Amino acid sequence: MITQNDVEFYKENGYLLVKGVFNQAEVEEMREAVESIIKRAAIAKKDSNAAWQGDYLPPEELKKLVLKGFHDVHYHDAAFMRAIIHPNMTAVLTKIIGPNVHLHHSKMLVKPPENGAAFPMHQDYPYFPHALHTMLAASVHLDKADEANGCLRVIPGSHKQGGLPHVGAHYLNHKQYPISEGLLCPADAGDVLFFNYLTIHGSDANRSERTRRNVLFQYKDPADLPTKTTHFDWGMGLMVAGHNPDFAKVKPDFTIRQPEPTA
Repeated sequence: MITQNDVEFYKENGYLLVKGVFNQAEVEEMREAVESIIKRAAIAKKDSNAAWQGDYLPPEELKKLVLKGFHDVHYHDAAFMRAIIHPNMTAVLTKIIGPNVHLHHSKMLVKPPENGAAFPMHQDYPYFPHALHTMLAASVHLDKADEANGCLRVIPGSHKQGGLPHVGAHYLNHKQYPISEGLLCPADAGDVLFFNYLTIHGSDANRSERTRRNVLFQYKDPADLPTKTTHFDWGMGLMVAGHNPDFAKVKPDFTIRQPEPTA
C-alpha cells in the first residue's frame, strides 16, 4: 500500500496522504452510516453543534457555522468497525506505527454546505498526551475535499516541535498560526490522510455547495501509554494489528454505573 519512501516522508513531515484506501462501495456504505447516525442522534435528542468557539473568527461569522461531530462511531454502525481493521488501513499503520497497533477512539466530522465550521490550527496532543508520541489520526474522506469545502491543512514537520501551548487547551494562537498558512491537503473520496498527533493541522470553513464528510480514527502503539488520564473511551485498546505486549495493561479501568432512572 505504501513504500519505504512514504514511511520516510511521514517521519520527516508528520503526515501522509494515501490514495484509494477504500473503494466506492465502501465509501458509500460509510456515507449512509454517517447519515443514519445523524438521524438517530436527532431522534434521541443528542444532536448538537460541535463547532469550536473562540476568537479565531469574528462572532457574527462564528455563530453561522455548523459542525456535526460524534465520537465512538464504531459503536453506532458496523461499517466503521470494518473500516478500522480494513487490510488497506493495517497495511499502512503497521509500517508507520509498527507491528502492534491498537485503536484509541473514533469520530465523525461533517461540514454541511455553505456554513460548515472551521477548525483553527491545533495539535491533537493536548487532548490525550502519550509518552512515545506514536499516536496518529487517520482521516477517512467520504467526499472530495478541496480548498472550497474546507479540506484539511497541515504544517509539515511541525511534529518535531513537541507539544505546544494551546488556547484553552483547544487551539493554537490563531495570529501566530493562521489557518491560511497550513498546506492544503486536497483528497478524493476513499483517500486517507494520516498525521501524527503532534502535527499542527486545521481546516477552513466549508463555503461550497458540497458536504464534506470525514471519519477519523486515532491509532497508536499499545506500548505507548498515556501520561494523563484524559479522553477515555470504551473502544480504547482494541487491537487492530499484532498483539499487546503488556498482558496487564490491555484496557482502561472503567467503573460500571447504574442506569439513570427514566421518567
